Amino acid sequence: MPAKTSRPSPDEAHKATAEAAAETARALNDLARRAGSAVQERFDGLGVDPREYTEMAGERLENAQQYLVDRINERPVPAALAALGIGVVIGMLLTGHRR
Repeated sequence: MPAKTSRPSPDEAHKATAEAAAETARALNDLARRAGSAVQERFDGLGVDPREYTEMAGERLENAQQYLVDRINERPVPAALAALGIGVVIGMLLTGHRR
């Protein structure tokens, strides 16, 4: 006869989730710090000012954002349906199609 597994209490599950989220945040912060250092070393080695690239990327991001806002304002219903569809797909991916 298989042994019965006990389920964690909601408080235990919440605590475990919070701890996992905190550990993930620490790992991501460490990874971002390392990536930033590596990028800075590359730019220093090339003798290029990274601010120029940052400004260009910022301008492109602003242009893309404005384009997206304009398209959504032109056709709000299809944009809302697309967002809903994307949300459903992401939800299905995150749950692993469990039902």
